[in-house]
Amino acid sequence: MMLRKRHNNKVELLSDASRKEIDTWIAKYPEDKKQSAVMSALRIAQDQNAGFLNDDLIDAVAEYLEMESIAVFEVASFYSMYELKPVGKYKICVCTNISCMLCGSDEIVERLEKKLGITFGETTKDGKFSLKEVECLGACVNAPMLQIGEDYHENLTPEKIDNLLESLK
Repeated sequence: MMLRKRHNNKVELLSDASRKEIDTWIAKYPEDKKQSAVMSALRIAQDQNAGFLNDDLIDAVAEYLEMESIAVFEVASFYSMYELKPVGKYKICVCTNISCMLCGSDEIVERLEKKLGITFGETTKDGKFSLKEVECLGACVNAPMLQIGEDYHENLTPEKIDNLLESLK
């Protein structure tokens, strides 16, 4: 059994670079409203931690922003951009909302599941790919679409999925 080191000051779990970046977001709000930077702070903490948040990082963000941990957890668990468990190197977020569905997202999902051997909410055994169902990503005009990292892939076909996956190997 591996024991986890307990931190009295959870803020120390945020790297210096992360705290500096969070500070740039805090500076955008009135001095007494620094909790408004919570979404950015969670993204920054997640990025420093291989793409997911754990309880200690959520507590660190809460402490840094002088918020209750439960309030920060509520944000982290509500929005689909935050992960509360480890994800693959490539997190494939597939839009299945109405526009994408009407334009064939079911066929895209089927192809991804077949090629990767996983379903929504799962990660490949090699830790390379995670598959996530998401609501509208705001690219309805070019549906069906998916997002990997900060990149959108639009007007998808099963053949485009094959090429995309091949490019990531």
